Amino acid sequence: MTTPLFKGIIPPVPTILDGQGRLDKPGMSRMIDHLVASGGVNCLFFVGSAGEFSQMPAAMRREVAAFCVVYVDGRLPVLVGAAAPGTGETIAFASHAKEIGADGVVIVNPYYALLSEDNIYNHYRTVTEAVDIPIIVYNFPALTNQNLSVELLLRLALEFPRIVGVKDTVDTVRHTRDLINAVKPLRPDFSVLAGFDEYMLETLIMGGDGGFPSGANFAPALYGEFYRAFLANNGNRVLELQKRITYAPSIFSLEAPFYSVVKEAVRMTGVAIPTHVLPPAAPLSEAKKQIVREALLAMGVLS
Repeated sequence: MTTPLFKGIIPPVPTILDGQGRLDKPGMSRMIDHLVASGGVNCLFFVGSAGEFSQMPAAMRREVAAFCVVYVDGRLPVLVGAAAPGTGETIAFASHAKEIGADGVVIVNPYYALLSEDNIYNHYRTVTEAVDIPIIVYNFPALTNQNLSVELLLRLALEFPRIVGVKDTVDTVRHTRDLINAVKPLRPDFSVLAGFDEYMLETLIMGGDGGFPSGANFAPALYGEFYRAFLANNGNRVLELQKRITYAPSIFSLEAPFYSVVKEAVRMTGVAIPTHVLPPAAPLSEAKKQIVREALLAMGVLS
C-alpha cells in the first residue's frame, strides 16, 4: 500500500460534558453530527488532548471512546487516544479501542518519567506486538519534555508496519520536514500529520498528509475546502483560505488549557452544546468570549 491510511482534516474532538463533569451524550451526539454533516473532515479523533483525556479517570475514557465509536457508526474513520505514562496502561487503552471498533489509536510517548530513546522504542514495540490495531505516534515535546527524533521515528516506521503515521505537534517545521524527507521515500504510506493548525499548510507543501487542527471543530467546512483546494492545486484559493484559518490558533492561547475556547467557538457557530470543562480547566470569561467571537467573524464562520 502506498496511500496513507489516515490523511486530510482530522479534528481532535472535544468531549462534551454536563454540569457534573459527566459525558453529555446528547451534546456529544450533536458535536459528532455537526462534524460528519459538514463534509469537511476526513476522520475523527476522540479522547485526545483536546478531548481532556488527562483529566479523566480510566473508566470515563473508556465510556467516552465507546460512545463515540458506536455513535459515529462508520460514517467516518475514528481514531482513539491511548496515551498513558506506562506501557501496560497504554496497551489496555489500545486493546479497548480495538474491542469497540476504532480504526486506529494515537499514542503519545510515555510522560513524567524521562526515557532513553531505546526505552521509548521498546514502549512502541511492545504495544505493536500486543494490540493488532493501526497506531499513530503522537510527538508532543512541549508536554512530554521529550522530542521523538527523526531517527527514532524512521526506525519505528521501517520495523513496524502497524505504526502507520505520526502526529507531529512541534513548534517548528524543520522537524516535520526532516521527518518527511527521511520516511516518505521508504514508506510512502506513512502519514505525517501536523499537530498545530498553523503548520498544516507547510506540512502539506513539504509532502505531508494533513493535520489535526482544533479549529476544524468550529470551522470544519472551511478547513475541508482548504484541503480540497490544496489537492486541486488551486494556489490562490489555498492562500485565501489560509488567511482565514490563521485566526484560529490566535485564540487558543486565551485559556490554558484551551478546551473551553474550542467549546465556546463551537457553540457560537450554532451547535447546541454545553461548554463545561473538567477541572483544573476553567470556563471562559465574557471578555475572552468576545475575543473568540471577533476571531470567528474574521474567519467568516460567524455572521
